[in-house]
Amino acid sequence: MASSGNFSTMNPLHRTSTNVQYSNGNLTFSPNSSWSTTTFTRNNIVIPKDKKIYMEVHCDNQSGDYHMFGVSAILALPEAAQSGSTGTVMIYNGSTRINGTRTDNVVTNPSQGDIVGIAIDGSNNKVWFAVNNTWQLSGDPSNGTNELGTVTTNSTVGTDITFAFNQNSASILTANFGQDSTFGGQKTAGGNADANGFGDFYYAPPTGFLALTTANLSISDDIDPAQTDDDYPSKQFGAYTYTGSNGSAVTVSTDFQPDLIWIKSRDSTDNHYLQDSTRGFGNSKSLSSNSTGVQGYNGGAPSSSGAQNVGSSSFQAYGSDWSRDTDDMIAWCWRANGGTTSSNSDGALTSTLQANTKAGFSISKYTSNGSGQTFGHGLGATPDWFIIKKIDNQARNWISWHKDVSTTTTGYFRFSTSNAEENDTIWNNTAPTSSVISVQKDTTEVNSPSGDSYICYAWRGIEGYSKFGKYEGNGNNGDGPFIYTGFRPRLLFIKDLDAGNEWYVQDTARETYNPTEKFLEWNTNDAEQSKKLDILSNGFKPREDSGRFNDTHTYIYGAWADVSFKYNNTF
Repeated sequence: MASSGNFSTMNPLHRTSTNVQYSNGNLTFSPNSSWSTTTFTRNNIVIPKDKKIYMEVHCDNQSGDYHMFGVSAILALPEAAQSGSTGTVMIYNGSTRINGTRTDNVVTNPSQGDIVGIAIDGSNNKVWFAVNNTWQLSGDPSNGTNELGTVTTNSTVGTDITFAFNQNSASILTANFGQDSTFGGQKTAGGNADANGFGDFYYAPPTGFLALTTANLSISDDIDPAQTDDDYPSKQFGAYTYTGSNGSAVTVSTDFQPDLIWIKSRDSTDNHYLQDSTRGFGNSKSLSSNSTGVQGYNGGAPSSSGAQNVGSSSFQAYGSDWSRDTDDMIAWCWRANGGTTSSNSDGALTSTLQANTKAGFSISKYTSNGSGQTFGHGLGATPDWFIIKKIDNQARNWISWHKDVSTTTTGYFRFSTSNAEENDTIWNNTAPTSSVISVQKDTTEVNSPSGDSYICYAWRGIEGYSKFGKYEGNGNNGDGPFIYTGFRPRLLFIKDLDAGNEWYVQDTARETYNPTEKFLEWNTNDAEQSKKLDILSNGFKPREDSGRFNDTHTYIYGAWADVSFKYNNTF
């Protein structure tokens, strides 16, 4: 039988208080000696949207009746499930808590020694509960009928759902995601596997329901390391360090031929520089993410630095900007279409396009005409994040859109500043679609009256390779929130949605161990600074109460994979 991979566990990094303890390989959840307040914990793998998942919970000890557990949207608070909270389907003391609605005495209240089965249809967010293999309220997960409830997900509570234990007593719970039907030796093993032959459950899973293990996770065929060599995440994006040579050309080794190269000196107060294969590499081709300047100018003078000899496994960085002194440098590189462009007429403005749809990245260049208000981005799906820059004639801000702005039709950021989200008609009060981005005419930052050129870099999330989302900071110095990505990020950016904080950037090329501390800011020319953050196998976790990533604000983020969680042990 094929390897079952890694089964899910409860996640000690994803909890609301330190008043609990974990044991039995992070499967048992109990209060510690200082327990006094309600707390919750989640498991470490979200429910796949294309899968039906089964798990079990054993009630180890019931010294009180307050052990609420079930399924919760990833941004929802399970402890608020009984007081109007959406995004939850939980059971407690014979009652249900479904998206904030409490219904008393409708299910069996599990007692000490009982086993609760939980079945989740990830496609429809349906949830069923069984107590000692009796499905409650005549539920039939095998046929998809009479579910206990449906988790309501939205932009506020998130669309990913997880298992959650919520505790307000001395009760102890043990989970089984398929790794141990004895529940740490409390039962005789059931020996029931899922349909793929994975797992050990006390009771047989309903028809079509699987164990929550990495072997059962889906991943895009386009970036599956089990496919061809070009399908590794590292063949789509890479972060590379190198050392400057006082302006002389430095060869930077890469894993692919890059189409967007973004570099920064780590040691000096100097600009970020971006070049791409659509506009061309070399002298006078750089843009700076921290500057409003037009293409190719640095401090009012033409730049004589850039990338040259860009090939399948390397490029050369030369000149005083790209090979600065003997500075430590970083290069973030994305693959599009090898510099081969095509004309795209999906929008009213024809764009020069190259797209890597399998990795969710495209480069679009368009020219304003004073009337047209859409251009094609070529991703084949709605982008999750994009940035636009006016290339010529006038210095203008970079403009950015993210799928989790407060209002998708009007929200935007001035990417080259620290400004919080702004709202205006810059997108024609129209959210981007699977084919086009709308840009208001006569708005010089995205579509001037006529004849000016613009570049757009656009991304969409690809399962197991990239993810764009938001989270709520908690302001806790040392124990910030855990944010699930489904992979170990190679590159991560974070931006405060609510306040004027910088675009925080971290990667695992500059630091390979936790906590990572050395960060840069995409909107400033500052050298590296230090703030503590953990980059983990399936997400990240702030370790300080910095405004950049962990005040009591809402934050947006984007991340690209080092390796998918599904293949975390492969390398």
